[in-house]
Amino acid sequence: MNETMSKKLELFIENSQIAKREFKWDFDQCKRLIALLYARENRQIDCDAIKDARKLIKQQAGVFSSFRGNMSLFFAALLSLSNEPETLLGKTIDVFNMLRQEKLRNSDFLVIAAYEIAAQTEPTRFYDIVRRTVDFYNGLSQRRFLLSVQDDYVFAAMLGLSDIDVSCGLQRVESIYHRLWGEFKGKNSVQNMAQVLVLGGLDIVCTDRVLGLRDAFRKQHIKLDKPHTLSSLGVLAMLPIDVETIVSDVDDVQKKLRQSKGFGRWTVSTHELLLFATAIVGGDYARQLSDDTLSATLATNIANIIIAQQAAMMASIIAITASTQAATIAAAC
Repeated sequence: MNETMSKKLELFIENSQIAKREFKWDFDQCKRLIALLYARENRQIDCDAIKDARKLIKQQAGVFSSFRGNMSLFFAALLSLSNEPETLLGKTIDVFNMLRQEKLRNSDFLVIAAYEIAAQTEPTRFYDIVRRTVDFYNGLSQRRFLLSVQDDYVFAAMLGLSDIDVSCGLQRVESIYHRLWGEFKGKNSVQNMAQVLVLGGLDIVCTDRVLGLRDAFRKQHIKLDKPHTLSSLGVLAMLPIDVETIVSDVDDVQKKLRQSKGFGRWTVSTHELLLFATAIVGGDYARQLSDDTLSATLATNIANIIIAQQAAMMASIIAITASTQAATIAAAC
């Protein structure tokens, strides 16, 4: 683990403790994720800025809006990192409404997809990117309808923002999917990883690196090939770093996290811990790549994919928690 990675890890741990104190009524998983968002930017968490962004959301979004749902703290943290949070919120709402007009379902995932588009392109291009996003999503649905669910909205938006031809991109996703299906469990997770690899400019030939990385992690008893962490494996495969270094860094970060206050086994699941470890490692190397003009696009894609997978994981955790609580209440009655 290099010095910058170590500092980022310490900042994440510190931010997590601050978020835990300041946002007592929110999901613990969400508190850790906003701590990570700030640590990735090498910034101490600004709870006042997040609270201000949350107030903006309440002012501009209706009571039953997805913008004020379970993901509101995460979205507020994203806005708070912007120099113009109010402007970005307005743009995100505009894009969200455009996506809804295209018959995409109202959900937390759609909010994050709208944010990705609003944050990364000019308003004059919103319509074109929305159309590309819808075309990518519909293309995935037509190929494997049962696999295309709402967490694909975020990855479809990422593909829509890229310069990848829709038809060609869908074919590449399908080719990589068929190459990797059977090697990993969870059809939708394999599809998500295929989308990540396409975003990273990789093709079917490069899937051998994914499998090699998986095997290297297995030797260290790190199970990064599970459904919840497959997209993380895809992110790491995109890095032009030797496999041994990647595995060693992820191992070091996860061990340090596990030994830290607030990250014990009864508090943080193994797959969540691995998400944090891979985000810190991947984000650190992406920052280094961004200094190289030739690698700037890859670095940007990695950073955005990490945000996307955090949002997807957050929404999944919230859904599972809500279902568990509902079942518990029903049983008690």
